[in-house]
Amino acid sequence: MFSLRTAVKTRRMRSAAIRLVALALLLLVVGFGFFISRLPSQEVTLDRNADGIVVLTGGTSRVSDALELLSSGRGKRLLITGVNPGTTTGDIAHQVVDYDRLLACCVDLDYSALNTLGNAVQARRWALAHKFNSLIVVTSAYHMPRALAEIAHQLPDVALIPYPVVSDRLRIEPWWSNTATTKLVLSEYLKYLAAKVRMRFDALVQTNELSSPASPQAPAGA
Repeated sequence: MFSLRTAVKTRRMRSAAIRLVALALLLLVVGFGFFISRLPSQEVTLDRNADGIVVLTGGTSRVSDALELLSSGRGKRLLITGVNPGTTTGDIAHQVVDYDRLLACCVDLDYSALNTLGNAVQARRWALAHKFNSLIVVTSAYHMPRALAEIAHQLPDVALIPYPVVSDRLRIEPWWSNTATTKLVLSEYLKYLAAKVRMRFDALVQTNELSSPASPQAPAGA
């Protein structure tokens, strides 16, 4: 009798576990569909300006697009974050012509960021230093959701305006038709989920720290 009950209990636990795994997979698929639906296939037209512009490095087209936005008065200053050590505005001027004056007066380079979180931290420091209340964020289309999430987490009171740079591959062919593009988009989706989980955990830790009563101090002379 005892063995029969144990077997039934084990079967129920396995069934519940299978259901949980199936539900998790379903949520992942639905979430991926939502993630894909947010990726633009064409570059956007901005309907407003901002105080500053932040571009996350990863391709020359991103920097050139950001400089074009700066030259058209879309922002007051530009931060290029995640620049390779040793790279100067002069080096950028050789790659992106006709922006020498802007590079000399209105562009700041960040060399310390090594990933998207680092980009967001440096964007926060830069925006606070210049007292900017709005930012145009320039990065690739597939990277934009995670970049916006990270920067919004660092600057919750700053308005963020996305300016996604759409690659020729994403513009011409669907993401599932090319193996490399499929891997790239899937990888970015998983990184986006991991970032959201980390930010949620950080928020819970911060809430617990704020709600915890202060430790009593020992009386003087004790």
